[in-house]
Amino acid sequence: MRFTKFLRVTASAAVLSAVAAGVAYAQDEVTSVDEIVVTAQKREQNLQDVPIVVTALPEAALENAGVKDIKDMTILTPGLTVTSTSNESSTTARIRGVGTVGDNPGLESSVGVVIDGVYRPRNGVGFGDLGEMQRIEILKGPQGTLFGKNTSAGVINIITKAPSFDYGVELEGTAGDYGQLGMSASVTGAIVDDVLAGRLYVARRQRDGFYDVDTGDGPRTNTQDNDQDFWTGRAQLLFQPSDIFDLRFIADYTHREEVCCAAVQIRTGPTSNFINALAVGTGVSIPADPYARVAFANRDNNQDIRDRGWSAEANLDFESINATLTSVTAMRAWDLVNGLDLDFSGADIAWRDDNGDNGVSIDTFSQEFRLAGATEHLDWLIGAFYSTEDLMRRDSYIYGSDYNAYTSFLLTAANVQRPDRLGCFTAVVFNPACLANGLNQGVVNTAGDGIADIYSQNSESLAFFTNNSWRFAEGWELTVGLRYTMDSKAVVSKFNNTGSNGAVCAAALANATPASAKGLLCLPWANPFFETNFAGFGAGISRQSFDDDDLSGTAKLSYRMNENIMLYGSYARGYKAGGFNLDRIQSSNGLQSGGSGVVPVANTFFPAETVDSYELGAKTTWANGSFLFNATYFHQEFTDFQLNAFLGTSFTVQSIPGLTAQGVDADMIWFTPLEGLSFTGGVTYTDAEYDNFTAADLDTPSTFGPLSLLPGNRPSFAPEWSISGSATFDRDIGDNLRLLLNFSGKYMTDYNTKSDLLPLGEQDAFFVANARIGIGAPDRSWTVEFWANNVFDEEYKQVAFNASLQGTFFQSTVQPNGTYYNPALDTGTYDAFLGAPRTMGVTLKLKY
Repeated sequence: MRFTKFLRVTASAAVLSAVAAGVAYAQDEVTSVDEIVVTAQKREQNLQDVPIVVTALPEAALENAGVKDIKDMTILTPGLTVTSTSNESSTTARIRGVGTVGDNPGLESSVGVVIDGVYRPRNGVGFGDLGEMQRIEILKGPQGTLFGKNTSAGVINIITKAPSFDYGVELEGTAGDYGQLGMSASVTGAIVDDVLAGRLYVARRQRDGFYDVDTGDGPRTNTQDNDQDFWTGRAQLLFQPSDIFDLRFIADYTHREEVCCAAVQIRTGPTSNFINALAVGTGVSIPADPYARVAFANRDNNQDIRDRGWSAEANLDFESINATLTSVTAMRAWDLVNGLDLDFSGADIAWRDDNGDNGVSIDTFSQEFRLAGATEHLDWLIGAFYSTEDLMRRDSYIYGSDYNAYTSFLLTAANVQRPDRLGCFTAVVFNPACLANGLNQGVVNTAGDGIADIYSQNSESLAFFTNNSWRFAEGWELTVGLRYTMDSKAVVSKFNNTGSNGAVCAAALANATPASAKGLLCLPWANPFFETNFAGFGAGISRQSFDDDDLSGTAKLSYRMNENIMLYGSYARGYKAGGFNLDRIQSSNGLQSGGSGVVPVANTFFPAETVDSYELGAKTTWANGSFLFNATYFHQEFTDFQLNAFLGTSFTVQSIPGLTAQGVDADMIWFTPLEGLSFTGGVTYTDAEYDNFTAADLDTPSTFGPLSLLPGNRPSFAPEWSISGSATFDRDIGDNLRLLLNFSGKYMTDYNTKSDLLPLGEQDAFFVANARIGIGAPDRSWTVEFWANNVFDEEYKQVAFNASLQGTFFQSTVQPNGTYYNPALDTGTYDAFLGAPRTMGVTLKLKY
């Protein structure tokens, strides 16, 4: 018999058939906690022997809750939130209130996503249809020793079904409201008896949009948004020529062509009057009624995403030393092209085209080697990991036909409020009389001009690691792991102002235009100095690079008091790589005191993020193995926490000196005396808080104003309480039918959805529930399921944000409350991406 399935996340789906909040069990076979198996330490162990907080969601649990992608599974996982913003690639996972906002590809993830042993470099890259899933495991807290960098908050580890030597065919068809249609098919079986097996999966899914769209000025004609339209395919081969060697090869391809993502107004400020004056019909909603789900966009939000790649995992046993050598090789390519109405209104102010000038491409190669073995008292592992990543971001900003008029309104709001006075501020000599009579006009922006910037970044990472568990006395086990990581990154930024863009700013800087007007006319996308030799590498070119290294690791000590109780304590250090802000960043050069201009920032580097995590936990089993209760206290201290915040005109990346998160994770499961009935649940209590800091503690002190609400306060997306639960009844009724009943729900207390913590980003406490009723054959050869997601049609925000150029949110001076925010002076319009409404449908499943 082979040494172990050590380092292969291949636990049997037949054993793991239902789970919630950190536990997995098979409803048909498992009737005791003693039979629950997880692979959180990349070896099969009983859940109660693992000194880690882990939520394992196997196939049956995922199916019962209607999970198709990672966002769906949040209902089953306390302490996990997943949100999307301007496109589906901007998807962010957070665990225990900690994660990385996904809009800027220069930032890597705090929560790592691993699919079939292959690390995905950004959360959004791994958030498509996951196909035939065997299991998903959510590991909470730093997991850098075995899973590498960029797992400082945790890991989402996804394992898909491997090929089987037994022939099988599965078909699935779904129809629902919002025009939802979906079909999938899979086939598996032996190609060469006992030597070569294959599996093929294909799926096609469509759904109408969740939003109606007022297209305003046009030229957009599509009156729906946030739809779904994609197909995916995955082919696998499993080669097992002997008992000591196997090779699994996977190739997959996904293509999404969708319209996403519209936002709605949650509050409209005074600038809405200007927008409505310029738009055909209504430009923005007044008053804001977000849950009418009427969005305003005169430009298309088309997204085209292509994700493809291959991986090969080989395992070779060395029986003489009771060890296994594993090699995982992977190459992946991911491309996004995305159009966007930047002002989220019916007026034609600014936009991004879907012609290829705006998007992201990520090409990766990774190679991992692991050698793992076991003796009577020691499980040992050594390994090495190498990866390279080529990232290209194409960023555009295009002036619409209303940009000049809208800017003129903003500049004249205090007096004449005219749409044709922009030229007054760009004349050779600024003359205030021009505001009244329109004479002395200067240059204006040309519709269709803007920017077309390109950021090209190369990253390399090399790591060596070891993880070892020593059973040194009866009941006692000590686990020690170390990982040494070396990173290097280099980026070339090429800034390009198209057409005559930049002339307006240059003209305003050359005359006596008021400083406030210069600030509006010289925003990053209008700044002519980005095309100069500001960084010393030629016109419009900036080059940056850095090398970094880090030693991370873990130490865990566990003691089994008896067969029902295990106590443990652990320490782990996590590491998230530093990087570069891939956006235009500028600093003022004395504009408020009559200075001459705005200066591009050549150095956009931000340092690595680290975390020190401490846990104390107990895992207990009761009632002859039919009831489980686990609880863990955690305390996490983050240093140089990487924050990405939208300021209404650009994204800023700042390293916040410190963030502390502490609390409790608790899980339970009850195998009731009634056959087929089980209850599972989990609770995460989180007390998270930024350290107190001042402008002097930031790398760029001038950005403190929009961050001044953070010191000493709870970070965004960190609810105090997150509670998940599910009830499942799954058993045969009579000789010819099987009945399935499932109800899953999640409750979260209030939290802020904005990185800058402005009050309008607050989301009240809410509860989301899914329900499923199924009937079918006892052997599951056919099943019909009626389902509803968000049964009670709960209304909630995913993410709120400041509408671009639509009001003043923070002030330029300290306010009476000690911050730069004054509610009485907040004139901003706020937009939001909403959570999905209630959806209902029916699914037919056939298995042969």
